[in-house]
Amino acid sequence: MISYSASKVLRSSSHYYHSSSSSDKTLIERISKAFFHDQNPKLLNPSELRAHHVEPVLVRLHSQPQSAIRFFQWAESILESPHCVQSCFALLRVLLGHRMLGPASQVFDKMLARVGNDADFFSKLHEDFQRFNLNHAIVWEFFIDSYHRKEMIAHCFKILMCTCELGSSVSPNVVCRVMNLAVDTMNFFMIVDNLEILCKAMRVRHSFVYDFVMYCCEKKGMVKEGINFHRAMADRGFTIDIVSCNKILKGLCQENQMGVASNYFDMILMIGPKPNVVTFSTLINAYCKGRKWDEAVKLYNVMIDRKVTPDLIVYSILIDGLFKCGRLEEGQRFLSEALERNVKLDAVFFSTVMDIKVKSGDLGKAIDVYKRMLKEGISPNIVSYSILIEGLCQKCRIFEACGIFAQILKHGYEPSILTYTSLINGFCSSGNLRDGCCLYQDLIKKGPETDVNLYNVLIHGLCKQRLVADALRLLFHAVSKGLTPNVFIFNTLMDGWCQLGRMSDAVMVYRLMATYHIEPDVITHTVLIKGMIVKGKLKAALLLFFQMMKRGFLPDDMTYCVLIDGFCKQNNPTVAWQIFGLMQNNGVIPDIAIYNVLINVLFKDSCVEAAEELFGHLFERGPTPDIVTYNTMICGYCSLKRLDDAVRLFGRLTGRLFRPNGITYTMLINGFCKEGRLNDAMMIFSNMSDNGPEPNVVTYSCLIDGYFKSQNIKSAFELHEEMLRKNLSPNIVSYSILIDGLCKRGLMEEALLTFNCALERHLLPDLIAYTIMILNFCKVGRLAEAKMFYDRMLMDGIIPDEWLQRTIAEYQLEKVA
Repeated sequence: MISYSASKVLRSSSHYYHSSSSSDKTLIERISKAFFHDQNPKLLNPSELRAHHVEPVLVRLHSQPQSAIRFFQWAESILESPHCVQSCFALLRVLLGHRMLGPASQVFDKMLARVGNDADFFSKLHEDFQRFNLNHAIVWEFFIDSYHRKEMIAHCFKILMCTCELGSSVSPNVVCRVMNLAVDTMNFFMIVDNLEILCKAMRVRHSFVYDFVMYCCEKKGMVKEGINFHRAMADRGFTIDIVSCNKILKGLCQENQMGVASNYFDMILMIGPKPNVVTFSTLINAYCKGRKWDEAVKLYNVMIDRKVTPDLIVYSILIDGLFKCGRLEEGQRFLSEALERNVKLDAVFFSTVMDIKVKSGDLGKAIDVYKRMLKEGISPNIVSYSILIEGLCQKCRIFEACGIFAQILKHGYEPSILTYTSLINGFCSSGNLRDGCCLYQDLIKKGPETDVNLYNVLIHGLCKQRLVADALRLLFHAVSKGLTPNVFIFNTLMDGWCQLGRMSDAVMVYRLMATYHIEPDVITHTVLIKGMIVKGKLKAALLLFFQMMKRGFLPDDMTYCVLIDGFCKQNNPTVAWQIFGLMQNNGVIPDIAIYNVLINVLFKDSCVEAAEELFGHLFERGPTPDIVTYNTMICGYCSLKRLDDAVRLFGRLTGRLFRPNGITYTMLINGFCKEGRLNDAMMIFSNMSDNGPEPNVVTYSCLIDGYFKSQNIKSAFELHEEMLRKNLSPNIVSYSILIDGLCKRGLMEEALLTFNCALERHLLPDLIAYTIMILNFCKVGRLAEAKMFYDRMLMDGIIPDEWLQRTIAEYQLEKVA
């Protein structure tokens, strides 16, 4: 409503302006002329000025807005009272005509202060449009903006209504500001009540207004108000587009407001609009990303109940999520369901499933998926082939991986860097460095850009083959070609030098990191600590450990494990236990590898009860024991000749997540053989042969040694022949056992023949093999042959230990010609 005073002011239009006397007109002309020509107002007679003179003067100054402003200010000082609304409107016309919005806003504020916030200027505005030919759009937008600035939302909407009635247009930006104010002031009902006006003003559909208001609510955290707005729109029968709802739902999910997103979705289900497959897939995807697998599956079931047909995206999201979280059966069920529903699957979908299978170590299932893809008539792409190559290489099935690589070339695909990297990694991991390097050269010739991952693989392969200097040269070559190395490469190089016992070179690589602006990490320090421990520099390793913490690096469980294991192996368990205590105090949770080390040291100290107590603690508080834990316990029992306890624990392995491995069986067989219990050893061996894993050369060597020690040479050689029939290549240890057994029976010629057989197989005799031959030839008085073996040992660079040196001194071998 318009106040009485304001209404009276507005109704007394310009009556005086049209019927004023000639003296008034003369005064008006004189004042107008003075301000028009910027004359000094002091030359005028101010006593003659009256309030009703202001508007006519401003009309005459319409082309000179600055002069109009000066006159307005001069008149107000002369009249000694604020201008009336009529005068303010006259100046507004001048300012808006020249688009001087800043000064116009100041005048508007004066006018509003004069008549109060309930003033309504719409009739006057409409009259002025007709009389002064003002630009409608500018005037409407100015008044809307001015009321918006004063948060007078009802007046904003009334002007918008007027514009629609008059057929005028208003900038969409202005209308959006009005809607934003309505949201800020919680006047959602005004938006709903005037929805048609808003849409007409902006020439948009209902969905635009809905999107805008819901977006504002989401950004301002007004979730409840947004949901209520949705409900109000639906209750009034306005059309809400599901596409708009999907946008809002996606935004909520991206903001991780899952509770709100769920409530919003439930409301859509209840009052509309009808959700589509995108609605469901959006929320299912959010649930899977949040690892809420059960909610995702429940939502899928709701989708089916609502007769919404799942598409490729829905199945891809569910299968990917379920496989990654280890729920393989459910994932497989959805895969089968997708195929049954004749969902048009593509190579990307199958590649995703294959990738998950490969990463979970299930290459067989990955190959099944690949075959199913071919059966469905879908051609594999370069990604599919690359994933398959990576899986085959991980299982050391290099020949088959090469076959897939050949198919890539046959089908005209260009192998990617990932493809080359996977196959090169396969070659390097299987010890075939030569073919790996050839493939690398082939890649370089073709010219595609290499990446740091490829060089990670190559440098790791070279270091694994103890070719660390070559790996370093490759790094320098790559850097010269523009490669930016990463910390993994430097860690690999340092580890390679440490494996060779060359700590000074490892430290050199560590210092080289600064040249390339590479920051060391926890693994860097762990590698150096391990290298120092291997060299027996325990104090230096401990010093580096504390320096590492001082520099802000927090040691992880691997760092602690390296230290604890190192001190245990150097017969210093006291410090090992102290480091274990420090680890717990620092809040680092020990992994099972550390407990395995501690159990081992307890058995070495014959602390069986303490080892059993620690083993029992793992079942109560974790971590879960692994096969290494069981093997450590069984090895401990065997070393202390408590074979019955070892067998009892071996029996507990049945039915667990893991089965006994080759090491488990071999330790038991070795334990029984050492105690002369060959029948028990053979029983374990038969169990191993029947149930797996396949016995290896170490297993056979233990049994052969047992038979020799029990004077059963025939059975020993039968086992040796069986080992050869199974294509198990004997190593120098197995030959040493045969040689020792033959020598102890006085069969020196057969022992010499066996030694030569080992040489023919390109096996390098070690200190033990030479010691057996030298000692036994000395015992039978064949000193010349003993001296021959001694000289050969020295030529091979093998240094005799104290025990062999005593034998040499006793038989005076060095004096033998």
